[in-house]
Amino acid sequence: MAAIFVVSLPLAKIVKMSRKGKVLVAMSGGIDSTVVALMLHNEGYEVVGITMKTWDYASSGGSKKETGCCNIDSFNDARQAAVEHGFAHYILDIREEFGDFVIENFVDEYLAGRTPNPCVLCNTHIKWRALLKRADALNCDFIATGHYAKIREHDNGRYVVSKAVDDTKDQSYVLWGLQQDLLSRTLLPLAPYRKSEIRKMALDFGYPELAKKSESYEICFVPDNDYRGFLKRRVNGLEEKVKGGYFIDKAGNILGQHKGYPFYTIGQRRGLDIALGKPVYVTKIDPEKNTVMLGDEKDLEQNEMMVSKLNMIKYESITPGMEVMTKIRYKDKGSLSNIYPENGLMKVRFYEEPASGILGVKGIAPGQSAVFYEGDDVVGGGIIQSGSLRSESL
Repeated sequence: MAAIFVVSLPLAKIVKMSRKGKVLVAMSGGIDSTVVALMLHNEGYEVVGITMKTWDYASSGGSKKETGCCNIDSFNDARQAAVEHGFAHYILDIREEFGDFVIENFVDEYLAGRTPNPCVLCNTHIKWRALLKRADALNCDFIATGHYAKIREHDNGRYVVSKAVDDTKDQSYVLWGLQQDLLSRTLLPLAPYRKSEIRKMALDFGYPELAKKSESYEICFVPDNDYRGFLKRRVNGLEEKVKGGYFIDKAGNILGQHKGYPFYTIGQRRGLDIALGKPVYVTKIDPEKNTVMLGDEKDLEQNEMMVSKLNMIKYESITPGMEVMTKIRYKDKGSLSNIYPENGLMKVRFYEEPASGILGVKGIAPGQSAVFYEGDDVVGGGIIQSGSLRSESL
């Protein structure tokens, strides 16, 4: 589709030459990306700011006020910073690209009984590719974002994503899908800093309101954080299509009726609206049979999984049995495991912990990302296809 570009100030005011090169900075209007743009500008890069409109919140039918990175206030905040510091700023409309891929995948995955991670898909398939395409059109050497992660060149010549210094903000997990051509052109200046230092930088740059700006952890196209409501609004007659299903136990006994299998996720305990005299968790979702299996917390433990749609970062190929730390969700601390390439997939075998009685890991959710780490480096990652106990067939 045709991009919509809006220049923030007369081009005559923009410094044309830079001793460090020209960089296209993704500016959401938030503190991190704004500080990145100003930091690079002060370091001598020729900065071009770009704000991407990915979603029109009014079309989602949500009940709350528009928030997040796709509202007018965010656009104006990004534009103002560019104007005040004398570099160009553009607004890029990628709603069609975003919607066709990210939102359709989000809906399709829930309807397939899986739990998607739209931010990973957006980063790797939409935002970075859109940035690189426009960087080339604007003759930029680099692209930059406000992610807390590090990119470095390994001795083997490959570009590697590594963890940021601030482990409470580290976002390396959501960048596993970036391919080498993207990594080689990307700058992530926030890697050596803690969030508290970035807030101080915002103050030093003269943006006290920005320094106090709260962060949004919601999915951008579900600003009211109600994904179930979003699915109902997005899929005509969804409740009719999925009604009449049952909660079952692992023996297949019916425990009660659920509200529709797309409205549940693996590991969920709250909001089940069923009383069984003890805490129970969602352990399996079967869309074909329209059943949601419930079990004890122990039933969430699995020690093997298969991962598909792989992107290997640190090494082009993996030696079978390589030991890594595998994260199965963003806030996961990671679990020691061995990985085995197998017919285009990756088999992951988790270590068991006899002392604690834990058999592998808890809550493997198909559709989520699995990311493999060697120390602080991302070896690669993919999408969880299935999990099991080793005694069961994958």
